[in-house]
Amino acid sequence: MLPDLLSSSSVFVENVRLLDGVLLKKASVGSLYLTATHLIFVENVSESQKETWVLHSQICAVEKQATTATGCPLLIRCKNFQVIQFIISQERDCHDIYISLIRLSRPVKYEELYCFSFNPKQEKDERARGWKLTDLKAEYNRMGLPNNLWQVSHVNRDYGVCDTYPAELYVPKSASTPVIVGSSKFRSRGRLPVLCYFCQDNNAAICRSSQPLSGFSARCLEDEQMLQAIRKSNPGSDFLYVVDTRPKLNAMANRAAGKGYENEDNYSNIKFHFIGIENIHVMRSSLQKLLDVCELRSPSMSDFLWGLESSGWLKHIKAIMDAGIFIAKAVAEEAASVLVHCSDGWDRTAQVCSVASVLLDPFYRTLKGFMILIEKDWVSFGHKFNHRCSHLDGDPREVSPVIDQFFDCVWQLMEQFPCAFEFNERFLVHIHHHVYSCQFGNFICNNSKESKEQRIQEKTHSLWAHLWKSCADYKNPLYRQNHSQTQGVLRPQTAPSNFRFWRSMYNRFEKGMHPRQSVTEFLMAVKEETQQLEEELEMLEEKLQLQDKSHLKKRSEKTKRSQKMEISVSDQPIANTPQDYIDNGRPFTSCSPSQGREDSESMILTHSMKHSDTDLSANSDQESGVADLNCRSPSGGDFLSSEENSKNLSEYPEDVAFAVA
Repeated sequence: MLPDLLSSSSVFVENVRLLDGVLLKKASVGSLYLTATHLIFVENVSESQKETWVLHSQICAVEKQATTATGCPLLIRCKNFQVIQFIISQERDCHDIYISLIRLSRPVKYEELYCFSFNPKQEKDERARGWKLTDLKAEYNRMGLPNNLWQVSHVNRDYGVCDTYPAELYVPKSASTPVIVGSSKFRSRGRLPVLCYFCQDNNAAICRSSQPLSGFSARCLEDEQMLQAIRKSNPGSDFLYVVDTRPKLNAMANRAAGKGYENEDNYSNIKFHFIGIENIHVMRSSLQKLLDVCELRSPSMSDFLWGLESSGWLKHIKAIMDAGIFIAKAVAEEAASVLVHCSDGWDRTAQVCSVASVLLDPFYRTLKGFMILIEKDWVSFGHKFNHRCSHLDGDPREVSPVIDQFFDCVWQLMEQFPCAFEFNERFLVHIHHHVYSCQFGNFICNNSKESKEQRIQEKTHSLWAHLWKSCADYKNPLYRQNHSQTQGVLRPQTAPSNFRFWRSMYNRFEKGMHPRQSVTEFLMAVKEETQQLEEELEMLEEKLQLQDKSHLKKRSEKTKRSQKMEISVSDQPIANTPQDYIDNGRPFTSCSPSQGREDSESMILTHSMKHSDTDLSANSDQESGVADLNCRSPSGGDFLSSEENSKNLSEYPEDVAFAVA
């Protein structure tokens, strides 16, 4: 594959050293290739020829360090938390690679992104089917919409009301077009209150919007009517929760700039709550501090724990989780509808609404349901993937790990409820990787309007179709559809001790760490080996059936031959008197003594052969089956042998062993 990727314009440098992340003295020597889409390092060792591939779109920072006696160091940090350091012998070569990577990792136009040149050799129809895998109209139908309370509005068909919202909006049936348009004009970026989740059991809804342009005293009658329409669309509740996910101080600062939050004196029958999730700038700084801790070499326990605490990362994860839990309880326990917003409604609002949906609806805890949730709450409602993930060269202050935090929240839930999710953490890690890879078109643009303008579905491929082909690799072996965790609402514990550092995300490229294999990964290995053994058993049973048929046929032929021999014996002369049978007290036959002995021995031999053949064939089948099973190689790869699996399973609780069984 490497020769096909290289072209005459590719940069090629020999005698480059790749340093290990932990042991800086241990280095691999090889050649460095710079293509239009990838940075590729190939080791010189002839036996392995190990290759390290880095997409240009995954690179977030390139640092050319001071030249040393051994060469010129080049440090590369990636958006998937991989850190690579090369030592290039010639300073000029290092400078050329550095300048090229700066340019290639910061494209200025959508057409330069990898997804527009990526070609998995799919037919046009197959590509279209991949995009239809996450049908949002079908998802709203699954939720029971439209109905007598909610309707589909086409007022935003041409993105004239709100250019960052989807073309079809679900709004209360009592909300007229003037109310919808008037409300949009009173909301930041025109992002009026619309529905994103509906609970059929109690008619409670989760709606989302941006902040109102209220300032200190401004009002909007249409916006007030819109909130009343949302409240009346839930006959089971006489009030509406309005949740502002920002800290109150931030909201008050926006109020001074002519924006702000809802005044309970103007909006009747609402209950207003501040949550306190920090803005994108605080989150960006927090992640950087966390990554600084991850890059520490041989840190002490106190250094690591102090760095983790000072980063504030887990504190922010807890704040998002608390907000999602509050909304889920309001919908499930109080049967109350909720309106959620932050400043513009595409960052913290997306986090909180999607976490609440995962808690409320078991469908979003399945493989396909989780794909649909991301398409609905993040892609269609205009999370700014281009700006937040820095796909194109732009303002670095717009970059923030908003969706990273959502994945972290889901992983925290998976740790507390290991049987509730159909997918494993590998699924989350792979989605995270491709959010930044730009290999697929799902997470390229800032909103649906941009996606249509760039003809994303016509020119690029869908990540979901790619992952769905390998869905067996992402299945959670502990998942059971009839398990109590799988059904109903999840109620996680939010004490600080329940939040953990996600090593498999932020430290997954650290070769120096060798933690004990997780229970889930262990069970995945056992499950795959069990599947291989079942296939082997099925094949052996087929062979055994063929052998049985062959033996039955042989036995039938032998039986026929013996019957013919008995018939031939019965044709001999029959004695007429008792004297013919007795001679001096001994029995005799009418044939000669020698012939009698031969025939008698022949019949005895035939009889014994019949029994002997049967016994030998049976023993042969059993021994052959055991030999085949015992001599069969284990599953291979990184999986454990059957004996080791049995030994390791005994170390786990009985419920885990039962799940494997």
